[in-house]
Amino acid sequence: MKLNRNSVIYAAVFTFVVCVAFVVILAIANQVTLARVNANKRLESRTAVLKAFGLADSTTPSSEIDSKYTQLVTEKSVEKATAYTATIDGQTYVAVKLTMPGLWGPITAVLATDPAGTVVRGFEIVDQQETPGLGGRISEPWFSAQFKGKKVLPDGTIAFEQGSGKGNFDPNNGTVDAITGASRTSDFVRALVNRSLALARQIGGTL
Repeated sequence: MKLNRNSVIYAAVFTFVVCVAFVVILAIANQVTLARVNANKRLESRTAVLKAFGLADSTTPSSEIDSKYTQLVTEKSVEKATAYTATIDGQTYVAVKLTMPGLWGPITAVLATDPAGTVVRGFEIVDQQETPGLGGRISEPWFSAQFKGKKVLPDGTIAFEQGSGKGNFDPNNGTVDAITGASRTSDFVRALVNRSLALARQIGGTL
């Protein structure tokens, strides 16, 4: 029987077949690339941990990340976060990878500090979905760099203030530059940073 290509039934069947075909293709593509995607996510996470500890930087080859991580970092889960320890020059440091809400989606970051949580060793954004050019600037190197060596305030927190927009690199004032024009994102990151410091102190107290 010849199908009437102008009929509603034909259009519905054709649309259904095309949709099923695309779903099958996408499902196959997802399965084929799943292992690679997971490997890339693991590499990004391990790189962020090593950078936060000061054990890697932007020049560290990807081929060295897994071996350095395995040799130098110990990992454990704690309170909906992942905790890490590393001994550097005879001193033990603690890091926390934590995911908390952002403006448009979750923000995941790693913060490393001494066990008492008094000086930040490093801070790295692992994943974020903030507005490009605004809140998304939390992934820019200058933003993370201003946390390195930053002493926390007497109340155990890091403050965020609107400043030059280029970073606050005074290690003694307990303050970093918020993202200009992205106060909500800055608020979310501040909450994440200070929650990470609190968790790091809890973990440090058990070492």
